[in-house]
Formats: sequence, C-alpha cells, structure tokens
Amino acid sequence: MPDTNAPKWIFVLSDGTGSTGSNVVRACLKQFDGVPVQLRIIPNVTDNEQLRRAFQRAAELNALVVTTLVRGEQRREVERLAITHRLQVVDLVGNMLMNLTEYLRVSPRGQPGLMHRPDRNYFRRVSAIEFTVKADDGQEPRLLTDADIVLVGVSRTSKTPLSVFLAYKGYKVGNVPLVLDRDPPESLWDCDPRRVFGLTIDPSALQSIRTQRIEQMRLSDKTNYCQSDYILAELDFAHDLFSRNREWPVIDVTDKALEETAAIILKILSERGLAEVIGEAGQL
Repeated sequence: MPDTNAPKWIFVLSDGTGSTGSNVVRACLKQFDGVPVQLRIIPNVTDNEQLRRAFQRAAELNALVVTTLVRGEQRREVERLAITHRLQVVDLVGNMLMNLTEYLRVSPRGQPGLMHRPDRNYFRRVSAIEFTVKADDGQEPRLLTDADIVLVGVSRTSKTPLSVFLAYKGYKVGNVPLVLDRDPPESLWDCDPRRVFGLTIDPSALQSIRTQRIEQMRLSDKTNYCQSDYILAELDFAHDLFSRNREWPVIDVTDKALEETAAIILKILSERGLAEVIGEAGQL
C-alpha cells in the first residue's frame, strides 16, 4: 500500500533563478495546512536535455511540475514530456505571455534573465541599500533628511529588518531608535513629516521579544530592558512623541510580517504622492 504520510513532491523548473515559481508555490501552499510537501527548485534550465532529466526524476517521484519558462520551444518540450511521463504541469508564464502577445500585438522576446539585468532601478536598489546600512539605528542622523522613509520607534520594533526590506525595493530608509527620556536627533525635525512613520507594538509582545534577545546574547536578565514597567514607560514616551507629530502615521507591528508593514507604509506614501514603483529585484 502507498504511504499516505509520504510527502508530495513539487518541482519548479525555471530558466532563471526560480524565485518567481517558488514564491507562488509557497504562497499557495499556505492554504493547505498539514500536508507534507517537498519543494525542489531547478534553476537555469536552458536546454531540452536538462528538461528531460528533470522530468525523469519528477516521474520517479510522481511530482507536480511547475514551470516559469519564457522560451516557446522549451514550453512545447514540457508539453511533450508531460504527456510522455503522465505528469501534471502548471505553466505559470505561458498563458500570461500568450495574453500579453494578443493584447500588445507584439511577440515576446523569449529571452531568460531580463529581470536580472542591471538597469536604472537595479542601481537605485543598490544605492538605497548602501544608504540604509549607513543610516541604520540612528548612526548617521545627518542622513535622515535625504531618506525616502524614516522609521521611528523603541528598540525591537522591527526598524532594521523593515528598513532593509524597503531598501531592497529601492527606498532609502533611515531609522531612529527612541530611548526613554532622551530627545531624538535634531535632524529628525528637518525631515519631511509625510515620510516619517512611528512604529509601536503590544507591550507583552515586546517583552517576549526582548527576553528572547537577552537570552540569545547571554546577557543578564536583570537589566530593565525587558522589564514590563520600563517597557510601558518607553512606549508611553514614544506615543507622546507620536501624538505631538500628527502627520506621522503610527503602525502597530504586533504579529505583523515585514511584508505587511511595508505594504502599509508604501500604500500611505502612494496616497501622499510620494511612492514610486521601482519593481522587484530578481528574475523568473
């Protein structure tokens, strides 16, 4: 009898990095709790021999095959191999290319890796990341006025990872740590207030995060850094600052993924006419 607990296999075949296919598959798999799945990414598939080897292995595992191939001849070979090996195939880009061809009345170039080529947006992302590293954690307050986005919040409100995530999208980000009873840098008041965002968090969640941080760093747990009274005082200090700067949107990051918080920030920037569509880094 077949092992019902054995994982199902999904092969993602790409003529690029495979990030598009793997991201789509992973997002869809979130809807199927408790189903064991093994994901195999096979990038840089540029000839039919590679396709044949991949399908042979997929057939041995009775895998679902997902493809993001931009060359028509490769997609036709996939159709042939799917019939030969009796495998189910999901073509993530074929229908899109066909519909775009019809709509735009222009044939696609069929050239892999175009999203990965350096262009103006690519160099903008590199510049944004370099800026964000320099402006992290209030290290270079003088840079704040040049930032596209300024994040303000107490320690462990995801300022640094959120900054890096937004920088990867092409935005220069500065972040300012708020310390109890200590004034923020003067340069913060020179920033465009429409670009400044306050970050807050539930006190108990913050205490848990800080306690884990203390344990990871093997520091004394007697510090007020993770004591509830001190955390409440810090958050009150932050909220008082936010309330005096009404143009700063305040975002509660409790239980929010970076992507969710970033989406909120970019939506607000867009509504204020301050966001530019940079495009994602990576390739199919």
